[in-house]
Amino acid sequence: MPLKMDEGWNQIQLNLPDLTSRAYGTNYAETLRVQVHANCRLRRIYFAHRLYSDEELPPEFKLYLSVQKA
Repeated sequence: MPLKMDEGWNQIQLNLPDLTSRAYGTNYAETLRVQVHANCRLRRIYFAHRLYSDEELPPEFKLYLSVQKA
């Protein structure tokens, strides 16, 4: 699955049931393992049943982008 990353922090959200259905033609059951390679820097990985708005997320899950002053 090709992904394009921008400079700085990126948020990636994967719909695992939809991805599994499209890629493999089967139903998603569970995630047994997550493998992260050494050339990645991650802040957090979490699983949820639905997407949450920024207002619903606890502060430690929010991604704050730095504001550059002119």
